[in-house]
Amino acid sequence: MVEVSVVIPTMNEEASIGAVIDEVRKTLAGHDLEILTVDTNSRDRTNEIATAKGARVVPEPRRGYGRAYKTGLAAAQGTYILTLDADLTYPADAFRELLPPLEAGTADFAAADRITRLSGAAMTGMHRIGNTMLNVAFRFLYRFPVRDSQSGMWAFRRDLLPHLRVVHDGMAFSEELKVEVIRHGYRYLEIPIDYRPRLGEKKIRSFSDAFSNFFWLLRKRVGWTPAAGDSLG
Repeated sequence: MVEVSVVIPTMNEEASIGAVIDEVRKTLAGHDLEILTVDTNSRDRTNEIATAKGARVVPEPRRGYGRAYKTGLAAAQGTYILTLDADLTYPADAFRELLPPLEAGTADFAAADRITRLSGAAMTGMHRIGNTMLNVAFRFLYRFPVRDSQSGMWAFRRDLLPHLRVVHDGMAFSEELKVEVIRHGYRYLEIPIDYRPRLGEKKIRSFSDAFSNFFWLLRKRVGWTPAAGDSLG
């Protein structure tokens, strides 16, 4: 049985995907490990590099950050699932802090917190403002003291997935997943990390993504979302 699955969504990440996979393998050496890259039609050497580094490339022709994660989570086989972006912003060695609380049974879901130790170069001013808005909105709407509602680096037990129903296929997937974890009463832990400037093409639209995610938080809170949603398991 696979012990740990690492799921990485990709789209034109040839500048960084090799280094990300190398960091993951170094950090998780000694674990029974699988690395999955979920690719949304990369036009560069992303898939070639990922395959050469021993990752399993899972194609997902439908666009969307959340859609890629739904596909990757369904394909993952590990007892524990870990995630991070393909742009080298999240240091894979943070898994050394995120995974042990799950293995020890003291947390069900551990998320990286980029905000507490954020350096000036790692995030633009507009991106910082957007994250601040969303964190305040999350705390107010869900009465939970989250520090980084938009973080894309998580570690959790795979057996949580059948209980989580997530609708959004875009960037709001991350916040919606956290809402589901908290609503179900799972033990939620945040651990500060050192977030880094990204390599390669910028994908996030700071202003429009922030407002889109804000309105999704509001819709989720008042029930203005499709009733069923997708089970992740």
